[in-house]
Amino acid sequence: MTRRRLLAALALGAGLVTTAAAAPAPGGGDLEAAHAERLEAARRYRQTLETLLPLREEVVARAEADLERRRALADQQLIARTDVDVAARALDAARDEAERTREALREAESVMTEAEAARELAALPPTASGQVRTGPTLIRHDGRAAWSLAGLPALEEFFRARFHRALPVSARGQTPLHDRLGFDHHDALDVAVHPDSPEGRAVMEYLRGRSIPFLAFRVAQPGIATGAHVHVGRPSPSAGERPSSPAARMRGTP
Repeated sequence: MTRRRLLAALALGAGLVTTAAAAPAPGGGDLEAAHAERLEAARRYRQTLETLLPLREEVVARAEADLERRRALADQQLIARTDVDVAARALDAARDEAERTREALREAESVMTEAEAARELAALPPTASGQVRTGPTLIRHDGRAAWSLAGLPALEEFFRARFHRALPVSARGQTPLHDRLGFDHHDALDVAVHPDSPEGRAVMEYLRGRSIPFLAFRVAQPGIATGAHVHVGRPSPSAGERPSSPAARMRGTP
């Protein structure tokens, strides 16, 4: 993979980010159109990341091969050990870039899933505090407890104790993507687990047991979005819809 192709993919991503940033804040009768525009911007952004990820992974593969080659040469005392150290740092940097791209892809898929489910969420009947409502592709629990990201360490500890691995967080608080698409996600957390998986059921049981509000998203359209996840906190209102009261927050739309 040439450097020119990698730079072209990066330029494409930058252009799509600019397009997403231009999405207008929703207002009045334009709310549905604004949701559709944000969904399309997120979809284009995801497509860019899907194009970019293989390029990042090729860079990792080349860096791994270069490191092995330099180690062999160093063992034969044909090059200095410092050359091996340089290659090892290059590999670490390439792996970090690839992982950041994977994280961005998971975040984009979560945002797409929430945007696709916006109509279903709006159509669910009002829920009393503490109740659970289940729709075709989502589960909503309007817990009574206040939630903030300060509660994340306890959830992480629970998950690690139960499943012996780190909690798979796809979005923590407000991210640049939420800013660009106009979503208020400041106190929310997205956990990349399917609601019907053992991990997803355990996370929801933990949250229900503590009356913490959440939305659990299945995938409405296979192949369109793969971001099934549990959104911890109130539904994320759009920037122009940010509610001012607890009662209004209960009616927020992602």
